[in-house]
Formats: sequence, structure tokens, C-alpha cells
Amino acid sequence: MTAHMSPSAAACPGCLAAPRDAVEVPLAPGRLALSLPQIHCQACIAGVERILNRDPRVTSARVNLTLKRAMIEADGDVRAADLVAALGAGGYEAHELDPGALKATQTDRAGRDLLMRLAVAGFASMNVMLLSVSVWSGAQDATRDMFHWISAAITLPAIAFSAQPFFRSAWSALRVRKLNMDVPIVLAIVLALVTSLWETALSGHHAYFDAAMALTFFLLAGRYLDYRTRAAARSAAEELAALEVPRAWRLENGAEVEVSVASLAVGDRILVRPGGRMPVDGVVRDGQSELDRSLLTGETLPVFASAGQVVSAGEVNLTGPLTIEATAVGSDTSLHRMTDLVAIAESGRSNYTSLADKAAKLYAPGVHILAALSFLGWYLYTWDVRTALNIAAAVLIITCPCALGLAVPAVTTAASGRLFRKGMLIKDATALERLAAVDTVVFDKTGTLTAGTPELTNSGDHDRATLEVALGLAEVSSHPLSRSLTRAARAAGIKAARLSDVVEVPGYGTQASWKGRRVRLGRGAWVGADAAQGTTAWLSVDGDQPRAFRFSDALRAGAEEAVAELLAAGYHVILMSGDTSFAVRDLAARLGIETWVAEALPEDKAHRVRQLASEGRHVLMVGDGLNDTAALSAAHVSISPASALDAARVASDIVLLGTDLTPIPESLGVAKRAVRRIRENFQIATVYNIIAVPLAVAGLATPLIAALAMSASSITVSLNALRLR
Repeated sequence: MTAHMSPSAAACPGCLAAPRDAVEVPLAPGRLALSLPQIHCQACIAGVERILNRDPRVTSARVNLTLKRAMIEADGDVRAADLVAALGAGGYEAHELDPGALKATQTDRAGRDLLMRLAVAGFASMNVMLLSVSVWSGAQDATRDMFHWISAAITLPAIAFSAQPFFRSAWSALRVRKLNMDVPIVLAIVLALVTSLWETALSGHHAYFDAAMALTFFLLAGRYLDYRTRAAARSAAEELAALEVPRAWRLENGAEVEVSVASLAVGDRILVRPGGRMPVDGVVRDGQSELDRSLLTGETLPVFASAGQVVSAGEVNLTGPLTIEATAVGSDTSLHRMTDLVAIAESGRSNYTSLADKAAKLYAPGVHILAALSFLGWYLYTWDVRTALNIAAAVLIITCPCALGLAVPAVTTAASGRLFRKGMLIKDATALERLAAVDTVVFDKTGTLTAGTPELTNSGDHDRATLEVALGLAEVSSHPLSRSLTRAARAAGIKAARLSDVVEVPGYGTQASWKGRRVRLGRGAWVGADAAQGTTAWLSVDGDQPRAFRFSDALRAGAEEAVAELLAAGYHVILMSGDTSFAVRDLAARLGIETWVAEALPEDKAHRVRQLASEGRHVLMVGDGLNDTAALSAAHVSISPASALDAARVASDIVLLGTDLTPIPESLGVAKRAVRRIRENFQIATVYNIIAVPLAVAGLATPLIAALAMSASSITVSLNALRLR
């Protein structure tokens, strides 16, 4: 996708103003995006484009100076790394750009655009109000007319720019013969302007430009508050898709050939080096290693892999090279299926109807009917179009949904601020409403209720010499159990024994020579020990009985208190994990959780959440792993710790910023109070309309008085919302 440039004057002759329009579309196949952090002028743009277009595979390359990006369309199998290297040789720093950053541009620009419209409306409102004060103070005849025309000159362009979101929304609804809350808003603004221009042209005493501007300003304020609460990062489905490996090493006649993953087929043999991510589902044909399967199970301990082991796309190869044979590629891989699960769940959640949306369904047609009847009644009574229009405009303005529009975002912003100070970030505008309805809380285990890092629990069972040998073997390995043993031994003041011929055997453990004897630290079967329940590493010294080092997952801060508080409040608490039955049952017993599910795959978790929903339960899912993303998206509302992986954080509605879980029960209480405030705000808006609408219909409220009354109701709603803080 190219970024079209329209240069304009700039501060220095060598630089050009950037194009105003940002690149906002995700990348399609054959398109690349590069970040160019050091470009600053037209000469840079020309130089970069010249280098990129020099490559015969590049069909077009355009540079956006403001975003400091190059968008490239290419034929053939061109790699971003090749273009980065070419630019580097030409003196330009370049990096491949995450396609998700392009998606984020649209969201960022929407917020800036809304804020700019709000600022223009506010500035124009203040100026028009100053002119109105002069009229109210007794300006007469030509002076009054001049102030009215100046107000018109300020108001018309200001509203044409600031009220565009309402005009677009109303037109979109009317085009398909529907009504939304923005249709009466636009009618009120247009009627106020038409009436004011009519009054001004006829040298009337009253014009209502200030009412139209105040109306626009308050509505934009509500819209911006709503935007702030809705602004979130990328879709979880996009995050999962970003984990798909773009390139792989295919074995062809014994040679390694780098190819696009899209070109892989079932039956291809693929080399996955240590540290690499599995590009496809497959079976190990050669090699031994350990795999990080946290993508599927959420558990941090590696799994041994050798010939015959089934692997899934997205798993990380940790220690040794593996040759795998592809059994599923492209959209058939487990990672792609998980992405589909999340996308389906997210689309289902987007159908959730907020309280404001429900109110809007009744509001729009009611206001139109009332305004139309007011106009018709007064016209038939007075046969004066001017009077009838004034009263119809007053009815539309006084019933304008400023208070209704602020009812939800004002409360949400206040509640979000309170929870933020407690360490919780609300990402979705409807999350508080959904959180208030929760009756069931489902916790993931590793990384959520527990810290996700093993801790040595029986160091006191071993003498100093044993610990010294174990430390000598453990400190050369990157295995999580070895790292944990190393930390515990060093904290106890243990120094490593002097070992020789130290070798780490991928998938098994570490061995060495100590005083002429072979020593091993690793799996029980490898060192000749019996299998044991729980997480255990074994140390063997030639001629001696193997010794067990036992580990457990430490509880996250506040886990016991949070679960106890939830149970005491009557919530149904469930523990669901991909870990073994022994580990899950043990943790459930420690926390007093009666219902638990072990060895659950991502689809199992999502299915269980959907099953609970079908039983009429409103589920809060708390999880942190990629294996939790589908369940997080399927839940009525969801929370992830800040330590969670990106895909889990963006799939959730709320992010727990700290390590303590105790804010979770409090958030449920705040959510219930927030919904009460929202309902109170609706009641305030209703009472206001019951009192004010008859006055407007009776002709006792001019459009100006209607605007002031509308502003008073908006301020009342905002003050009521602030009680949550």
C-alpha cells in the first residue's frame, strides 16, 4: 500500500511537511513495511526510495515522512531482511515494522481527531458565549445584528468541522432507513442553526448559535470520554496471528533452503533450530530437544521431544535442532485454529448491548415524534412557521441526549480512574457493566494464581556436599528447574563444586565428572530413579542412591485472600489449568476451591466457559497464557495480569497492573456500584425530561433556555458519576 504524498512548505528548505493521512491498512501478501527512524527531509525520502526501487523484485516503494515508514509492494519472494540490509549499506537505519503497529495508527488518529474537534467546539463556544452576553446585556438593533452575524460566522464553520462525527453517523443510519441517537442530535443542531439564521436575517431579538455550539461541545465531550474508555490495543486474534512464523528452513535433497511458510506442504521436512518457533504442526523425525509448550498448556516447564513426538505450530524449540515432518500447514495448524476460536469469541462479545444502547433504541423515535407533534401543533395553533420552528428546536435541544450520552462514559471514566489507582486498567467501555453481572470466577493456575516460576522446597533435606554438586550441574543449564535450584543454592551461600567434562544433554539433563565419578542432574528415568508425583529433578552420583529435589509453584501475592473473599461473597470459583491432575488438585485444596479442571487444552477451556454461559452463568475468566486467549474472549468479562503475554492481555477486558490479586474482588464491588450510578444517571436524565419537555412543548422554553437546561442536566450527571471516585 502506498502513502500518497502532498508536499507543502516547511521550516527548512531541505525538509517537506509530511502527508496528513496516515497509513492505516494492515499489510497484504507481497507488501512490506519498514520503519525508518532517522529520515528527516526530502533528500532522505528520495534516497530511500531510490535504494528500494533498485531491487528488481520491488514494484513500488513510497516513504511517509511523518510516520517515518516505507511501504513496499514487491513481486517474488522478497524478504524484509534483504531490504533492511540494502538500506543499511546506503546509510539508512531500517527495521521491519510489525503490521499491528499499522493497525494501531488508525485508533491513535481517531482519538486525536476527536480531541481536535472537541477543542475547536470548546473554543468556538466560548467566543460565541461572549458575544451572546453582549446581546443579553441589552445590545440593540444594528449592534445586536452585528453580534449575531459574527456569531454565525464563528458557529457555521466550527459546527461543520466539529459535528462531523454526528453528521456521518446520522447519515449512515438514515441511508439504511434506521434511526440512532445521532439523528435527533443532528436535527437539533440543524434546526437551531436554521432558526438562528432566520432570526438574524429578520433582525430578530434572539439567535441560538450559542445553544448549537454548547450542544455540540457537550456531546463531543461525552463522545471523547466514551472513546477514552474504549481505546484498546490490537485484537487478540491479530496478536495470535502475529505469532505465526513467516519463514522456515525446508530440507531439499539434504540441503537447507529458506522458504516462505505459505509454500510449505504436508510431508515437507523442516529444520527447526534451538530458539526457533514451530512453523507448522508435525512429527519429530530426527533430533532431541525440549519444547516450550506454554502456548497450548500454559505451563512453563519444558517437555522432552525426540523422534515420534507430535509438535504444534507456535511451540518453541529450546535446546537442540529438530527435524520435523509437516502434518498440518496454513489454516489447518493448531495455532491458526486457536486464532479462529478467539476471533469467533471476540465477534460474539462485540454483540453485547450496553445500557446506553438499549436506551437509545427507545430514545430516537420518541424524540422525533415529540418534536414533530410540537411543530405541527403550534403551527396549526398559530399558523406561524417561525414560532413552530422555535418550539420544535427547543424540544429537540432540551431532549438532546447529552445527559444520556454522558450517563455511561462519565461513570465508566470515574470508575476506571478508581480501579486504575488500585492497579487495574479497564480496556473496554462495557466491561464494568458486564463485570457487575458476574456470578462465576474461573482462574487459570500457572502465572495467574501462581507466580509461574518453580521454587525449591526441600533444600534442607540435602547436605552441603550434595547441594554443591547439584549447583555445579544446575548453573550451566537454562532449564527452569536448574535456574530455580541455582537461585536457592546461592541464596543459601552454597558454592558450586569443581566439576569437569560438563555436558548438557538436550531433553534429559546435565552430566559431569566429580572426583572421578559420573554425576547427573535431570529426569528420573535418565538417572535411574523411580517416578515421583509432583515436579522433581534428580541428582545421581555413581554408586549412590538418586536424590530428589522437589519444586512447587509459589502462590501469587494476594491469591489466597482474593479467592477467600470471592468465596465469602458467594461467587462460584473454578480452577482450570493445563497442568497435571496432581498439581491442580493440590493447589485447589490449598485455596479451598472445590471445582477444578486439569490437563485442559485451549479448546477445552473455551468450551467449558461457553458451557457455563449456556447454563446461564456470567463468567469472569482470569488468565495469562496464550492457551487462555480463547477462554478469555469467550467469557462474559475477563482479566489478565500485566505479566501475561500480549495476546492474553489484549483478549481481556481488564489488565491487572500489579502482581497482587486482591483488587479483583474489589473490582466486582466497584462495578456493581458503577452500574447503580449509571442507572441513577438515567433516572436523573428521565426526571429532567419529565420536567423540561412539557415546558418546551408548551412554548415556555426558548432554544437558549433549552440549551442551558441541557447543560445543567449534563453537569448533574457528571457530578453524580464523580461520587465513585
